[in-house]
Amino acid sequence: MTIDQDAVFEILKHRFKNEALLREALTHASAAGGDARATYQRLEFLGDRVLGLAVADMLQRAFPKADEGELSRRLTQMVRGDTCAKIARKMGIGPHILVGDAELRMGAQKNRGILANVCESVIGAIFLDAGYEAARDFVEVNWNGLMLEPDRPLRDPKTMLQEWAHKAGRGVPNYRTQSRTGPDHAPVFSVEASVDGMAPEVGKGTSKRAAEQAAAEALLVTAGVWEGEEDGDD
Repeated sequence: MTIDQDAVFEILKHRFKNEALLREALTHASAAGGDARATYQRLEFLGDRVLGLAVADMLQRAFPKADEGELSRRLTQMVRGDTCAKIARKMGIGPHILVGDAELRMGAQKNRGILANVCESVIGAIFLDAGYEAARDFVEVNWNGLMLEPDRPLRDPKTMLQEWAHKAGRGVPNYRTQSRTGPDHAPVFSVEASVDGMAPEVGKGTSKRAAEQAAAEALLVTAGVWEGEEDGDD
């Protein structure tokens, strides 16, 4: 499997001096031939930390009057998995992710969790290839719009549901894991959320926390508290 270096350059706006880093950043476990070190996982770990620092720096400069609580909420929104997946889809990096034949047929290059992971691994690869400033510039170019115009309320769905349920006298929200499916490298969790006086709603995500947030959001939408999020770019 080969990578179209020129096409990826047009997407990332970064020409890798060490092309092996780019290959590693775009290699899913199913295409690594059993070599865990050849996958994007280590770069994803690094990229997640670099992304957090770069976004925190952006927020500190963009919102000089914001308190720590607001900055934390904005940070959480901007580094969450769904946001990273959205950035990856917008860039168009999906078709360049190296996956096994079976995963390719299953649409792995469009999988939200994989896109989010690769988004972070690319940041880690740029950091190792050219240093923090290059990685920071990449983040600023691709995250700036989301920073200025948040696409979600600044409070996460679980927090909003808990606050709403308390004010409405509906008790404490309850979350119950229904199932965990999929392979270890791409699990899918299904979680049911419920509050007194309402039918439960189910959310799915690539982590238990993400599934809980999705279920909480579904309840908020049903209650008319949240208008929901259009996700037509899947």
